[in-house]
Amino acid sequence: MFYYLFSYLDSVDFPGAGVFQYVTFRTAMAVFTSLVISLLFGKRIIDYLRKLQVGETVRDLGLEGQMQKQGTPTMGGLIILAAIIIPTLLFAKLHNPYIWLMLISTVWLGLIGFTDDYIKVFKKDKGGLAGRFKVVGQIGIGILAGAILYFNGEITVKHKAYDEAGNVIVEQVIDEQGHETEQTKWVETGLTKTTIPFVKHNEFDYRWLLDWMGETVAQYAWIIYILIVIFVITAVSNGANMTDGLDGLAGGTSAIIGLTLAIFAYLSSNLIFADYLNIMFIPNSEELVIYMGAFIGACIGFLWYNSYPAQVFMGDTGSLAIGGIIAVFALAIKKELLIPIFCGVFLLENVSVMLQVGYFKYTKKKFGEGRRVFLMAPLHHHYQKKGLHESKIVSRFWIVGVMLAVLSIITLKLR
Repeated sequence: MFYYLFSYLDSVDFPGAGVFQYVTFRTAMAVFTSLVISLLFGKRIIDYLRKLQVGETVRDLGLEGQMQKQGTPTMGGLIILAAIIIPTLLFAKLHNPYIWLMLISTVWLGLIGFTDDYIKVFKKDKGGLAGRFKVVGQIGIGILAGAILYFNGEITVKHKAYDEAGNVIVEQVIDEQGHETEQTKWVETGLTKTTIPFVKHNEFDYRWLLDWMGETVAQYAWIIYILIVIFVITAVSNGANMTDGLDGLAGGTSAIIGLTLAIFAYLSSNLIFADYLNIMFIPNSEELVIYMGAFIGACIGFLWYNSYPAQVFMGDTGSLAIGGIIAVFALAIKKELLIPIFCGVFLLENVSVMLQVGYFKYTKKKFGEGRRVFLMAPLHHHYQKKGLHESKIVSRFWIVGVMLAVLSIITLKLR
């Protein structure tokens, strides 16, 4: 909203109003505002949750310090959601399709998580929302997000134009000063295309999966694309949910991932950087940087109350939402194939559970008794069982997250 106000003030030569035209300034303001909202209103929300007796019910799993968390307020994801949505509404261009995509995804996934937490806390049902309903909700936002990314006419992706010899086509243009200059030619590319890490000519088109069936079938590649969107959103949101098991783990890890995605979005939205790095140019995606700034501020601000010992837990209200947000954002900037790298912590947590459950069932069937790969799953509980303090585990997972984030950024040049 402020963007439109200051655009008007700039049109009447109000001093300093033009600063709101800069994405970097609005992103910084979104981060700052998100932190302020988290810090100022977080305490009030926590007190209100305590008043409602919205406390976490903890099962005794034999983990050190675990039972001390009994009764700690949950549903703290409301703090994160408020700290994301409000700054985005204040500083982003609200007519931008990417902003509406992210806001819809945030509210949708937040409601799924909130419903799950509500059933656990107020209905006293430890199982929460039935898994099939969660999956239906995730499929629903996957279909909607995929349809918006594919069918919205304002969403376009461009790549460099090449001649038959594989050379970049350069055209003569007139710059703002009226001088003739050379400029790389950019052309719109298929919306089913994405980026493959570590590959020089790194574009992959989901349409190719159907090309062998003929042109008639290949025109329905959007169906494959939407199915992939559904899979990515479901996997990442569940991965974030698995990671939310120690104080500050999910929030800190998500902030690191958010910073990585913000860098990718800024580079992809800038024609000069996209040309230099030889990556896809995504017009109008610069507003995503502002949204991600609010996301980063919300995750860091939440750590004020969620770091060890936690005063509040984010619950599924926060964990399902932040996982889904990361997935939709990565899809929007064509970086979903990098998710296994920059979301490596989420992936490890997910895989540890699958390995544990799969191996237990296999050995029970074969040997008559179930055996385990880890002392306990998800992975962070394995290290708790080994005697490491909760804070040390969280810090080390953050370090791994930073390493994976750096590796992800390196893929821009390492091909």
